[in-house]
Amino acid sequence: MEGDYIKLGSLEIYKLSVELSDTIWKIYSGMDWHDKKILGDQLIRATDSIGANIAEGYGRFHYLDRIRFYYNARGSLLEIKHWILLLGKRSKISKEIFQKLLKKLDELHKQLNAFIKFSRPH
Repeated sequence: MEGDYIKLGSLEIYKLSVELSDTIWKIYSGMDWHDKKILGDQLIRATDSIGANIAEGYGRFHYLDRIRFYYNARGSLLEIKHWILLLGKRSKISKEIFQKLLKKLDELHKQLNAFIKFSRPH
């Protein structure tokens, strides 16, 4: 049974969320004070919330408890899409970065949905 256990840091979905946090942090670090206050702080909180909710859910025993945190992670992911859309519309990021982020977010969204589905009893 112990061999079936996967450590949090080995989960692909968790690694993707940390990678996204690193990417968003680079964007945040380049913002001026005003943009950080208006957009950036909420963007960082939502981004870091994905990995935090995956980690917290992964540590829960009952599958319904786990899935609740994974749903929270998915909600944060959708919030990030909102903030990225505003950054793009307000020309705070380039069209290229905007497209790359959306692609990364879409992939994470698909994997998170699959992870939620897998977390249910079969």
